[in-house]
Amino acid sequence: MNILLKKNNLYADLSLLLVAIIWGSGFVASKNALNSMPPIYINAIRFTLPFIILSTIFWKKVKIINSKDLKSGGIIGLFLFIAFATQTIGLKYTTASKQAFLTGINVVIVPFLFWAIKNKKPDRYNMIATFLCLIGIGFLTLQENFSINLGDGLTLICALFFACHIVSIGVFAENHDPIILTIIQFGVAALLSIICALSFENMPKIITTKSFYSILYLAIFSTLIAFLIQNIAQKYTTPTHAAIILSLESVFGCLLSVLLLRDLFTIKMVIGCTMVFAAIITAETKWKFMLSFWKTNKENLTPK
Repeated sequence: MNILLKKNNLYADLSLLLVAIIWGSGFVASKNALNSMPPIYINAIRFTLPFIILSTIFWKKVKIINSKDLKSGGIIGLFLFIAFATQTIGLKYTTASKQAFLTGINVVIVPFLFWAIKNKKPDRYNMIATFLCLIGIGFLTLQENFSINLGDGLTLICALFFACHIVSIGVFAENHDPIILTIIQFGVAALLSIICALSFENMPKIITTKSFYSILYLAIFSTLIAFLIQNIAQKYTTPTHAAIILSLESVFGCLLSVLLLRDLFTIKMVIGCTMVFAAIITAETKWKFMLSFWKTNKENLTPK
């Protein structure tokens, strides 16, 4: 039984790592899509298409959706909509590489949200991580007059709601079918995106080929496949553990943005990214791997 559980946990971790890679590449795709499409219209398409595909494939599950499923999936979908709306709009005013790391701070927020829901107080490592994260955010976002630009501010809001999304999935996935939850959250996010796009944005007149394929990638890979994997994998791990693996999205996103979009990295940004990544590692690993490494080397160096 323990072997089976460990095997499931390993598969869950590897699955979440794949999600992190896909999401990291999503920053590049989103930046390309914004060249000819308004941000909320992008989200409307990226959620509507997966919703239709999943509803068609799993129609038998859709027919048995109940009020509890709708309530739980609706909450997750609302968090998803706000997170992606603020992220995609914010990406118009900041670089993809910087946004990748700012989005990653959701991992530092998760333990505090989990505390509020499960009454499990964050430990000293979470407190240290928060301090490091605040310093990192300062290096990444504060300008010479100590103001934060619109893109970075919206990205910080998006990180908060991604943390809410991770925690809500962890809470609701235990008692609900993950596929049903995925379908509902896509439907809610799609509906809210369509309403907001028609209300506040101009209909795009021309969509370039590059933008079209970028939106298609966001819809199929970054949304349909990635979130379906996440919802299933989180049944076999904790929200906090999922957050550390998913936070690697920031690393992949930054690397791909520098390689593919030619984003420039200043010394200030390097320091900020290093601080944020150190905060993420501190919050989730408690530096146990360093303690294990030290003990191993101490034993090897001790005279027999």
